[in-house]
Amino acid sequence: MNTIAEIAELANVAKSTVSRYLNGGSVSETTRKKIEIVINKTGYMPNAFAQSLKAKKTNIIGTIVPRLDSFASTQILIGIDDKLREQNYQMLISNTSQDLKREIEYIYYMSNQKVAGIILLATQITQAHLEAFDKTKVPVILVGQQHERVYSVIQNDELAAFEMGKYVLEQGHRKIAYLGVTEDDIAVGVKRKEGFQRAIRNVEDCDARYYETSFSMEEAVKKASDIIETFVPTILVCATDNIALGALKAAYLKGLHVPRDISITGFGGYDVSEMIHPSLTTVKFEYKESGQDAANNMVKLLNGIKIPPILLSRYTIIERESVDNILKRQ
Repeated sequence: MNTIAEIAELANVAKSTVSRYLNGGSVSETTRKKIEIVINKTGYMPNAFAQSLKAKKTNIIGTIVPRLDSFASTQILIGIDDKLREQNYQMLISNTSQDLKREIEYIYYMSNQKVAGIILLATQITQAHLEAFDKTKVPVILVGQQHERVYSVIQNDELAAFEMGKYVLEQGHRKIAYLGVTEDDIAVGVKRKEGFQRAIRNVEDCDARYYETSFSMEEAVKKASDIIETFVPTILVCATDNIALGALKAAYLKGLHVPRDISITGFGGYDVSEMIHPSLTTVKFEYKESGQDAANNMVKLLNGIKIPPILLSRYTIIERESVDNILKRQ
């Protein structure tokens, strides 16, 4: 592999001249041709990342994710990368492992790396986040959460959960367990729960109880087992597909048949939800599209183009095998 110094020696020019040429600076036509001939002969490939860091205006977009072992995060990252590469931007990824302190640290770190903007797949927005945004002055777009002071690309969690609630009622279910997550997560923990509650609020003879677990399938198995034993619902409405997979395992361990003995639904539309048996009825969110939207909006923002403060992604309720229609069976 050649270096800038070697290219300079072969072209018989100064190293600084080669560097200036690679960074789009002013060089004479004669010098430019000499450098290009050497580069073509050697096949030299400049380090685009290093070039970007040296430039006054970088083409690097920092992307901060809470976890990498997540279907949603992976799809969002694929969408971001697709659109950024189309527009000659690069993505720099930092994984926080769901550590809020590390998330704040990465905002400052990426600012020090001179990123052009930050796309943050947030689980919650704290005062420390807002202070970091203000201090760094780096353009930020949130994905999956919203805040009135920050541009956001979000799933329509409240409306999707409302429609799931209506669907569950239409299947005749009246003894319902809703298994969500902590309300620290506004999108998954609050909005989905609120949407579901709104759907069943004025329904007579409806016994709905609300429970919390984590995003872990293992913990969902334990919590769902307790719910099945103590409440005996006809349906478990789970705030994510991972939680729903844990509920399916809990039902299996107890010798229950899904959906005859208990129905289960999820949110997310993960690939595995279609491949398992019984396949999972779920809300499919367009995570890859969310990433593409975030990337497009970031590029627009960096080029002075006005973007909406909130952009909603599409979703679809996918009806599969895990929900029993009680009305038809009766």
